[in-house]
Amino acid sequence: MKKSYKIEVDCANCANKMEIAANKVDGVKEASVNFMALKMNVEFEDGADEKAVMKKVLKACRKVERDCEIDF
Repeated sequence: MKKSYKIEVDCANCANKMEIAANKVDGVKEASVNFMALKMNVEFEDGADEKAVMKKVLKACRKVERDCEIDF
């Protein structure tokens, strides 16, 4: 399953770091962050709980940028 989320990120470098962090989260098959569009696209592993995985993604992204927000 693929989903797109609105994300708040301040710079392209942080967006890149968040993309790397999100790809390390269990349940994420592939994640990409588009800084210009302020969008995060996430493809989930089969059977993954979307809400639980996105909470972990948000936690990982907040290690990069404390005030990061993802609308999920």
